Amino acid sequence: RRGPGRKGAFLLAPSLGVPGEAEQPAPELVEVEVGSTALLKCGLSQSQGNLSHVDWFSVHKEKRTLIFRVRQGQGQSEPGEYEQRLSLQDRGATLALTQVTPQDERIFLCQGKRPRSQEYRIQLRVYKAPEEPNIQVNPLGIPVNSKEPEEVATCVGRNGYPIPQVIWYKNGRPLKEEKNRVHIQSSQTVESSGLYTLQSILKAQLVKEDKDAQFYCELNYRLPSGNHMKESREVTVPVFYPTEKVWLEVEPVGMLKEGDRVEIRCLADGNPPPHFSISKQNPSTREAEEETTNDNGVLVLEPARKEHSGRYECQGLDLDTMISLLSEPQELLVNYVSDVRVSPAAPEREEGGSLTLTCEAESSQDLEFQWLREETGQVLERGPVLQLHDLKREAGGGYRCVASVPSIPGLNRTQLVNVAIFGPPWMAFKERKVRVKENMVLNLSCEASGHPRPTISWNVNGTASEQDQDPQRVLSTLNVLVTPELLETGVECTASNDLGKNTSVLFLELVNLTTLTPDSNTTTGLSTSTASLAREQGCRKLPEPESRGVVIVAVIVCILVLAVLGAVLYFLYKKGKLPCRRSGKQEITLPPSRKSEFVVEVKSDKLPEEMGLLQGSSGDKRAPGDQGEKYIDLRH
Repeated sequence: RRGPGRKGAFLLAPSLGVPGEAEQPAPELVEVEVGSTALLKCGLSQSQGNLSHVDWFSVHKEKRTLIFRVRQGQGQSEPGEYEQRLSLQDRGATLALTQVTPQDERIFLCQGKRPRSQEYRIQLRVYKAPEEPNIQVNPLGIPVNSKEPEEVATCVGRNGYPIPQVIWYKNGRPLKEEKNRVHIQSSQTVESSGLYTLQSILKAQLVKEDKDAQFYCELNYRLPSGNHMKESREVTVPVFYPTEKVWLEVEPVGMLKEGDRVEIRCLADGNPPPHFSISKQNPSTREAEEETTNDNGVLVLEPARKEHSGRYECQGLDLDTMISLLSEPQELLVNYVSDVRVSPAAPEREEGGSLTLTCEAESSQDLEFQWLREETGQVLERGPVLQLHDLKREAGGGYRCVASVPSIPGLNRTQLVNVAIFGPPWMAFKERKVRVKENMVLNLSCEASGHPRPTISWNVNGTASEQDQDPQRVLSTLNVLVTPELLETGVECTASNDLGKNTSVLFLELVNLTTLTPDSNTTTGLSTSTASLAREQGCRKLPEPESRGVVIVAVIVCILVLAVLGAVLYFLYKKGKLPCRRSGKQEITLPPSRKSEFVVEVKSDKLPEEMGLLQGSSGDKRAPGDQGEKYIDLRH
């Protein structure tokens, strides 16, 4: 764009560059960016005569070089560096220079010959914004006890024109040169393109408070549109300073309990941190004993136990100054609940009696007790004592005491005690049915409870095994083969102890596999039924698959016979041989001479034993020798 410079004055040609002549006026200023097109407008008189004969010159280091001629409104470039980049515009009044480079920053001059010699000077200014500044921090860091400023960071701005100005900032405030405190060293390099690369190094003396200081650089530059700037990212330089204080830190924060993962670490205010060691005071000798830490100097307690409670302290050794510092001792408390004790430990009572159960435990905090029924989880009592009165057989079983610390969630211990009620065996069931198939191996189970612990026996031979469900309850399993004799006699299991015995009856019901549901698997569904089965009076085998096929064929044949009989009756009715009565009943009446003429014949390829359902009207079965034909005599 055109700058605010003053237009050049008209001068006589003999006065150009002649020593002692009056000072030339300032040239007109034209500003463009690198790579764009500069429009050099000749400021001579706009008369046609002045523009029809013009010469353009470039002035570099006070030397004029002819670069373009205008004759009769037609332009012609002179050989040289501008030969391919110049053209006329605006009816010859403007010279366009394309692809401007930094080397084009100079004075251009247009000179007219008619009607008299005149010239006009133009100053071309070229600009190029630098790339984003790149900042690199000193990775080695700076010690605070350095006597001279140390390198903090280096800022580089590439490919700018003209040379940009750099400003350094610390925590948002600009830095200035300060003797023995701050020094900024800048240098520039000219690239082959004519652009500049600026490098600036910041050196400073830092203190401990600068450990978190943010440094960045700013490049200021100018474009035809005005002044601009670019900022680098912020960086922090490592600052080294001696340790002055050491202390302990425990994670997690708050009240600790047994089973937690606890980390004890040393911290210091020096950089680099000193070498750490952690010690625990021996409660007996009162001497500090060093604990084993991991590679990071952290003492890990996992799982934490009450024995880990005690006084800990940290020691830090500065390897640069060889000064050893101790932290303030810190008490660590791992809260706990001891093993729960229940008395009596193995209670036994007669039916109708009473029982008192007492629960005890120790803890570092106040405890809360409650009693639960083991089988149901029901809360029976809140407190350390549980009283049971008028005991029934059902009162036997498990009771659990829970000792917990209300102020520390998850900190609790429990103890289970089994109450035994004296009595004869009590069966889980009296009788039960199980569907079986003959010749299958059946897995029968029988369960009984009582005190003393009962034993279970079976009335049939098989492989039996017992398993304790709890101190007063036992489960017996019997593997047995289903036989016709077993179907008739059934199975009995008998539980007995010193106080009596009891029996469960298991009934066996014979079924066919085709009548079972998909879930009634012969080896799983039937064999895993819990105890049960017995005899069933009048039980008999169902027909085999072949017999069922014969029955189906016989039914079909009967239907065919009835169809033929119906056809014959309809035929007789149409012939008038079957009169209808008012009552709606029909009677077949035939002349005596024709009673012997009507016979219905049905043929079949079935064997005689397969056709047992087909009988004459008299109810007599077909003769055994009749293999192929069946007759229904309509005379009766």
